[in-house]
Amino acid sequence: MKALLASLVLSLPLAALAQAPVIQISGATFQPLPLALSTPLTQGGEVKSSATAVDDALLFDLRASGLFQMLDRASFLADAKEGMTAGSINFARWADVGAEALVKYTLTREGDELKAEARVFNVGNGREEFKTAQSGPTAQPSQLAHKVADAIYRHYTREPSPFLVPITYVRKSGANRDVWVADWDGRNARQVTQGGINLLPALGPDGQLGYTSYQQGKPDLYVRKSGGDTIRLKTNEGQMATGIAFSPDGKRVAYALADDESAQIWVANANGEGARQLTDTRFGINTSPAWSPDGKRIAFVSNRGGSPQVYVMNADGSAVRRLTFQGNYNQTPNWSPRGDLIAFTARDERNAFDLFTVHVDTGKISRLTQDQANNEEPSFSPNGRLVLFTSTRNGPSQLFVMTAEGNNPLPLPVQDKAAITTPDWGR
Repeated sequence: MKALLASLVLSLPLAALAQAPVIQISGATFQPLPLALSTPLTQGGEVKSSATAVDDALLFDLRASGLFQMLDRASFLADAKEGMTAGSINFARWADVGAEALVKYTLTREGDELKAEARVFNVGNGREEFKTAQSGPTAQPSQLAHKVADAIYRHYTREPSPFLVPITYVRKSGANRDVWVADWDGRNARQVTQGGINLLPALGPDGQLGYTSYQQGKPDLYVRKSGGDTIRLKTNEGQMATGIAFSPDGKRVAYALADDESAQIWVANANGEGARQLTDTRFGINTSPAWSPDGKRIAFVSNRGGSPQVYVMNADGSAVRRLTFQGNYNQTPNWSPRGDLIAFTARDERNAFDLFTVHVDTGKISRLTQDQANNEEPSFSPNGRLVLFTSTRNGPSQLFVMTAEGNNPLPLPVQDKAAITTPDWGR
């Protein structure tokens, strides 16, 4: 596995390193690992109807991770009926197609439950490195695929994957804008609001879902708790409240309150009590708060310097610092869970929207998208390795995912005729 040898994580125990290499995901020397995923071996006729759904979702997860170079199955030379154990596998045939790692898996069904057993092999030495057994409901076969993909991801990185964490977004249908929640890849989507104008959803760490709604004629903040109850947060009556953001521990929320003259950032307890104003720029607009992963700082957008730019401040409103200086329209900041980067949307001189990151400490700007129509509203995955965003490169605004460096952009497999906006990846 020459692609991995230069990327071993030296801090791991030697015994563990002897068993399995670890992919160092970032860095200039990173090379995706050539991986062959065999078609699933099914046991029993009932499971075959679910096998395609599991296989499609597993392939997409591994491909989207950015860790692997998924080899084309049309190139495979090995017998499709080859067994699951090292002794039954002709590794030379897999090496001939360029595979350095091989995943083989079986699917079975017991009642309403699907079960998968996956084994990961090192093609170079012919050894089984890892195996995992997972199960999930028959009605949602992609969830079983996400569990298998998560186990493989953890094996190679020693990190949790983002595949088990839901996303939320707004779907435009006629005059309505509704909030939806789905699995990370857009599958198993569930509609949360039922008509009207509902915007800017955000997922909290304990299953809370916050969003802005015009249910009572002006924008207010609503929170649906994990149990399903929904409350309207008490904010200053008569003002317009938008853009709720949960703190990393879920105990506080930040949002913007607007009147006829300005919009300011506020912070309150998660139930809306104890509200405190953080910004105070008369006739200025301060919006789009985004918490740092340690909950000590907040990024936001302000036009106090003449144009919308990304700023950061302490969570008590002190130490305000401007982060972006290039361009005259920077918005939708999203703080990486790794703490170092903030992704944002910028409009260029052609009125095209593209995605960038800014390093919080150094101010270094990195471009993530270019010349692919409009790309907006970035949201980091919970491990900070991927970025979910909207793009019009294929038509109406749809959900895409790419690595945090802007590589490997892919549309989510569930595409919609309706426009999709403002995604947020849970934590």
